[in-house]
Amino acid sequence: MSRPHEAYANASRMTISDPREFEASILTRAAGQLQRIRDNWTAESNATLRDALLYNRRIWTVFAASAAELEHPLPREIKQNIANLAIFIFKRTAEIEANREPQPQLLDTLIMINREIAAGLYQKG
Repeated sequence: MSRPHEAYANASRMTISDPREFEASILTRAAGQLQRIRDNWTAESNATLRDALLYNRRIWTVFAASAAELEHPLPREIKQNIANLAIFIFKRTAEIEANREPQPQLLDTLIMINREIAAGLYQKG
């Protein structure tokens, strides 16, 4: 088992008893970070942007790794959807990071995905 996955599992047990609520809260936090950067875009946003993108990528890395586990109880189709979303997020993140002058509108999709998934997790909780 990887360390990020263990840290995620431990944190979810310690802070919030419902794993869905924990997942929703970290996605909401990531979306909020990205939205604040988007709303206050300046040329100096690069360091903050890198940190926010790294945080978001780590979340999705854990989600993808968890969904890839054979023992994970989610249906295969949902696990595949999580993997596809993670791949998209990784590609979009790389696109943002590779751009010499990042475009704030490229954050919109990442923000929307995180918010939509969080909303679904809060509803099912």
